[in-house]
Amino acid sequence: MASNGNNDNNEDKLLSLEKLDRSSPDLWPEKIPGVTEFEVQKNSKKSAPSKWMADLERDDINLLQEFGSLTLPQLMEKVRGLQNLAYQLGLEEAREMTRGKFLNILARPKGHR
Repeated sequence: MASNGNNDNNEDKLLSLEKLDRSSPDLWPEKIPGVTEFEVQKNSKKSAPSKWMADLERDDINLLQEFGSLTLPQLMEKVRGLQNLAYQLGLEEAREMTRGKFLNILARPKGHR
């Protein structure tokens, strides 16, 4: 067991003289330096279009809005349709490559190597 004098010494080490301010920064943002400038920056970023949005054409934006309005099962069906389309295009490309090989239209010219 520790002696009483040792406990008092430990409590003195843990004592803090810091005064905590209980005022809310949300209620009084003008008292905190830089908060009003941060709020202006945060609000101005919302109004400016995102960098990735700047490269999109109107059709792309419409397509994104269409996908955003779909339910999960509808979106999954759309994804399945795109996967099937990609598979069909791959098969068609393989057929055309085979056809080109048999017709010898893909052979390199004899002067190039």
